[in-house]
Amino acid sequence: MAYDFDLYVIGAGSGGVRSARFAAGFGAKVAVAESRYLGGTCVNVGCVPKKLLVYGAHFAEDFEQSAGFGWSLGEADFDWARLIANKDREINRLNGIYRNLLVNSGVTLHEGHARLIDPHQVEINGQRYSAKHILIATGGWPQIPDIPGREHAISSNEAFFLKELPKRILVVGGGYIAVEFAGIFHGLGADTKLLYRGELFLRGFDGAVRKHLQEELTKRGLDLQFNADIERIEKQADGSLKVTLKDGRELATDCVFYATGRRPMLDNLGLENTGVKLDKRGFIEVDEQYQSAEPSILAIGDVIGRVQLTPVALAEGMAVARRLFKPEQYRPVDYNMIPTAVFSLPNIGTVGLTEEQAREAGHKVQIFESRFRPMKLTLTECQERTLMKLVVDAGTDKVLGCHMVGPDAGEIVQGLAIALKAGATKRDFDETIGVHPTAAEEFVTMRTPVAG
Repeated sequence: MAYDFDLYVIGAGSGGVRSARFAAGFGAKVAVAESRYLGGTCVNVGCVPKKLLVYGAHFAEDFEQSAGFGWSLGEADFDWARLIANKDREINRLNGIYRNLLVNSGVTLHEGHARLIDPHQVEINGQRYSAKHILIATGGWPQIPDIPGREHAISSNEAFFLKELPKRILVVGGGYIAVEFAGIFHGLGADTKLLYRGELFLRGFDGAVRKHLQEELTKRGLDLQFNADIERIEKQADGSLKVTLKDGRELATDCVFYATGRRPMLDNLGLENTGVKLDKRGFIEVDEQYQSAEPSILAIGDVIGRVQLTPVALAEGMAVARRLFKPEQYRPVDYNMIPTAVFSLPNIGTVGLTEEQAREAGHKVQIFESRFRPMKLTLTECQERTLMKLVVDAGTDKVLGCHMVGPDAGEIVQGLAIALKAGATKRDFDETIGVHPTAAEEFVTMRTPVAG
């Protein structure tokens, strides 16, 4: 049968746009449907605006530290509204770039909510279109727990559009989004508390990284409250919020920001009209080629719940386009050695196995670790320390994991990720000459293991 399109993509986020553009470049007839904003979570309410806010929050430290380098500044004045307006302008520019990328690559853009009618048909804005393949790339959506007063809380979606900076804010959660936003609000001058129901935030990261970041955030005056969970939120007559914790304590605040997880965005998608199956967490079940239980329907990105990172969605989108329309170029996505960063203040950069994962996998490990005060801070009163750590297999000398907490950790670890992907050994690190004077050279000068 003749279809209107070879590929119909639902969702114009990073993965969907990448797949659509490449498929069109391979000669396929492609359409993309988007009901919200071009660029998806990352561009609009995720990594890009968040990084801009992190930059903004960091200036408070820069101003403070500049005195050690001879600068005398007047009293700094921060304007939240100006930062948000400038952020919005940049996001609008990026939305336009995404639109041009799609249109210039020959993709048909449908703006509206697309719904599956059957395994080969979608309906959008009252029109029906058929497609040989349908790709679901609708991403995730933040979740706020169902507690009394949840309507008074916000998520990351709303945090980027607050009219003014709250004087007091409670950030709830222990993942990277919670840690990053706690750093942003604290750095911009809000009285910030980070509440997490567990013993220590950033579960899944290396233990030394988690502990080091806790120490550094505490030094900076961020109020970290672990083993703490909210029972209810009540709005007061003056507009403030009274938060009652499960241990009976009461906290007064102006804003409660939940960063306690994300769910796949499958609302009103019409999956019931197909054979698509969901896993027990609610994500779309796919095989190693991103094909669902319905052969004509594929899914990538946050909606499949594998590794929920923008560059991973990009790689998955490219893999789908190649497999369907340029099979001679197809290669599967390798989920090993995926580098990642947490833009906390200070940053985290990490790639490969944590010490705990390496031991659990049966490796006999050597641990190399260095903690030092960065050169930039030696002329200042700041006592922040950087952590660098290598996890090495004692038998093969292969570097299994690389972890850092400190300025520009993400920038440094990106380069090291290539080395780990290529199978670098500790000897390779030792024989590499450092760039002096930099913090990064510490990774090639650590000689004595701290544990085995």
